[in-house]
Amino acid sequence: MMCGSEKEVESVLYWNPAVNEAAVVAKPDKFYGVTPCAFVCLKSTGLDCSVPSEDIMEFCKERLPHFLAPKTVVFTEALPKTSTVQKFVLREIAMSMG
Repeated sequence: MMCGSEKEVESVLYWNPAVNEAAVVAKPDKFYGVTPCAFVCLKSTGLDCSVPSEDIMEFCKERLPHFLAPKTVVFTEALPKTSTVQKFVLREIAMSMG
């Protein structure tokens, strides 16, 4: 997954009214090689997860080519940041998920 497509998926995630913050990285996949993995902070309180991950994935599928829609959604309270999101940290998490 190239950087440009990660940005495209992130911009669609920000259209979702429940999403406060989002970052997308490539996650290893045995069949496809890699698939999009979205790390999402909801606008509601912390890890409330009142929005199922399937709803987030379907929201993206309606607005993106299906191969760009996240296959995995990880809800988190905050994204690792300095002045920008530390995607290398998210990539390590995605890699450890298998």
